[in-house]
Amino acid sequence: MSAYVIAQIEINDPDEYQNYLVGFMPIFQRYGAELLATSKNETIVVEGEWAYPSTVIMKFPSVEKAQQWHHDPEYIKLVEHRHRSAKANLILVDGMD
Repeated sequence: MSAYVIAQIEINDPDEYQNYLVGFMPIFQRYGAELLATSKNETIVVEGEWAYPSTVIMKFPSVEKAQQWHHDPEYIKLVEHRHRSAKANLILVDGMD
């Protein structure tokens, strides 16, 4: 069953965040993942509250693949750039295949 990672992001240092983006796709694609949506502008909240202005939606073939990606040693090293340059919330949810 597919799985989705949804991220809320607030970028505070665009130059440092770019270092994260440069290495992101090769690691991400290694797990059969697809980037489904990214907000080019601030996320439009239609109800309730949303913590950060940007949103990313990623699809993985399974929860296991998503967890493998998140625990990949290369990704763990890469994500240090994101931790230095942005605040983020990430959730992992089951798809409805």
